[in-house]
Amino acid sequence: MRRQLRVTLTGAVQGVGFRPFVYRLARSLSLDGWVLNGPKGVRVSVDGDEKVLREFLARLRSECPPPARIAAVAARWARAGAARGFAIRASSSDEAPSVEVLPDLATCPDCLKEIRAPGERRRGYPFTNCTRCGPRFTLVTSLPYDRPNTTMKGFPLCADCAREYGDPADRRFHAQPVACPACGPALWLEEGGRRTAEKEAALEGAARAIEEGRIVAMKGVGGYLLLCDARSPEAVRRLRARKRRQEKPFAVLFPDLAALRRVCRTGKLEADALRSSAAPVVLLLKRGDMGVAPEVAPENARLGVMLPYAPLHHLLMSRLGFPVVATSGNLAEEPMATTEEEARARLAGVADLFLMHDRPIARHADDSVVRLAGRELTLLRRARGYAPAPLRVPGAQRKVLALGAHLKSTVAVSFDDLIVPSQHIGDLEAGPAYDAFRRAVDDLKALYRFEPEAAACDLHPDYLSSRYAERLGLPLVRVQHHHAHVAALMAEHGLRGPVLGVAFDGLGLGPDGTLWGGEFLRVDAAGYARLAHIRPFPLPGGERAVREGRRAALGLLHEAGLPLERLHPLFPEGWEALRRLPASPAFSPRSSSVGRLFDAAAALAGLRPVNAFEGQAAMAFEAALGARPAHGAYPWALLPGKPLVADWAPMLAALLEDADRGRGAAMVSARFHNGLADLIVDVVRRCGLERVGLTGGVFQNAYLLERARTLLERAGFQVFTHRRLPCNDGGVSAGQAYAACLLSSAGRPQRRESHVSRGPR
Repeated sequence: MRRQLRVTLTGAVQGVGFRPFVYRLARSLSLDGWVLNGPKGVRVSVDGDEKVLREFLARLRSECPPPARIAAVAARWARAGAARGFAIRASSSDEAPSVEVLPDLATCPDCLKEIRAPGERRRGYPFTNCTRCGPRFTLVTSLPYDRPNTTMKGFPLCADCAREYGDPADRRFHAQPVACPACGPALWLEEGGRRTAEKEAALEGAARAIEEGRIVAMKGVGGYLLLCDARSPEAVRRLRARKRRQEKPFAVLFPDLAALRRVCRTGKLEADALRSSAAPVVLLLKRGDMGVAPEVAPENARLGVMLPYAPLHHLLMSRLGFPVVATSGNLAEEPMATTEEEARARLAGVADLFLMHDRPIARHADDSVVRLAGRELTLLRRARGYAPAPLRVPGAQRKVLALGAHLKSTVAVSFDDLIVPSQHIGDLEAGPAYDAFRRAVDDLKALYRFEPEAAACDLHPDYLSSRYAERLGLPLVRVQHHHAHVAALMAEHGLRGPVLGVAFDGLGLGPDGTLWGGEFLRVDAAGYARLAHIRPFPLPGGERAVREGRRAALGLLHEAGLPLERLHPLFPEGWEALRRLPASPAFSPRSSSVGRLFDAAAALAGLRPVNAFEGQAAMAFEAALGARPAHGAYPWALLPGKPLVADWAPMLAALLEDADRGRGAAMVSARFHNGLADLIVDVVRRCGLERVGLTGGVFQNAYLLERARTLLERAGFQVFTHRRLPCNDGGVSAGQAYAACLLSSAGRPQRRESHVSRGPR
């Protein structure tokens, strides 16, 4: 019996060759009808025998293109129409879009083979791509995803590319960024404000400059990268001085996996990530400093590494054959430069030469960063290759614009059971970062034709993101920082609660006016309750204590009533004034921060009294664990009450005793980590909830995350950790959006401004 089947497929189904796949499948089954890109996904109408149509429906899922991710298939049957033949129709854009915008995809094997093959017309062409690879998020300007809605609209197809684009048998059939040397973007090299080379000669000139120890700013997929010889201490020191980045590690681009494995230890999961379509930076343990200058990641056991992910990278690294530093084209924590004008203005004092091209970048996207934490990879920075893939979260119906935190800023929007977080923006201290933050807000709104019903922001009134939210004139939901962390984890796993969230991080303002950071929160649709927390202690000098672990140590000793003189050697200047500072509430805010506990412990263990960059002391303390951290655990005490208070005083006393006896940093670190993991289990047992989430920036520490998770699972708890969002503040915007949606669905009173909390209980 001849019937008609209408299908709508949602998910990551645009920009992956899905329409050509449907076209070929329908033709192979002799079905009539059409396929088009719609605002919600891909729409298909096919006429034919019912048995064949059912086969077609099954094969849509089982044989779809590898980059595609089908979230849902809605099918309905109707009477057969009069269609004859099968066609790809013009896209429909009559509704606000909710289709997934695909992240940028690393070069596929076929395109890589093509740019290396003699006689191919794209041999050596740095902008080669097809339906299975190439830029997407950094290219698309509006939806649906068609060439006129990308930054390639200014490059008309030549006859050869037009033929490929229109040939159902070609892998470039309806590949929107398709181009070749005859019709596509081109390279050039600039030095001293003038062009010095074009196309292949530009690439050769850049390679020679790197070989000579010079610094090259290269326009990549999501912005400019700064490149130099990673083997050369002089080149790396020069880059550090110019970029104003004293000690923070640089990422390193290797020519291939074999070269990378000579420098770093690489497991299967890590190798798979390096070779994946996301192609992130992966943090790996060094084998030593052979092959890469120590200045690249000074006093660091790990190295951030990546493989070429775009044809330009492949061509340059094939020519060089050695590792290069590949760091964001910016100063300090500013966003990457994306235009030629920005690069010339902001990087003139950093780069010696500029390798540029004329394919516009629609929006910046840093390289994503991941690391292995026990049995799985965890995201530390979510950008190129992962953003802006949405979370599909039942209940995220309310149209919320979430403005995120102050550090590791992201923004997010929620609608139609989706939460769409932006790419990593950066810290909102610098003017350019705040400009990028506002552009990201405007960009998400424009891309999805999104008009928010409400805004969500952090409880801290002085965050630039909070001030921005206040000026929008929308109903405002202020979400406490650690509540947002837990809500982000719940959104990832589609949970409404109740969940016991263990939120350990740096600092977040609590409703009591203190700075939280070691929290055990019961979270559900109606808000949160603080069931337990770390015993607060003063942070002498406030914000300076974030950078100086020695100050956090000073606060701990003062709070515990212990002699402060042992810290005098860590303060060569101003000791008499500093030793009185913890007693001043005006200059020493109180905090329950586990992040500051880590800093203090690292200082007391003789590692890093002062951070040159965020998290440096904690990284050094984790690295001190070594391969076999089995040295027992420092004790903690639990003080009864509501909320329960986890007292660090016994831990501090035991740590100081070990330090006085000259026990090494490895033992101190192991006992500290193990004691903290034991504490988590002890508190969770007392809170009485089965489902437990581990979140917050402290859980970037792979050892603590895996040990706590293992102990909790052995004790019978169901444990949730981050997989698709960073556990750090990069996930806060998604958590704010979900908390605001849950508040609405729980029927809480809708005031002009709401704070989501039920307080202690």
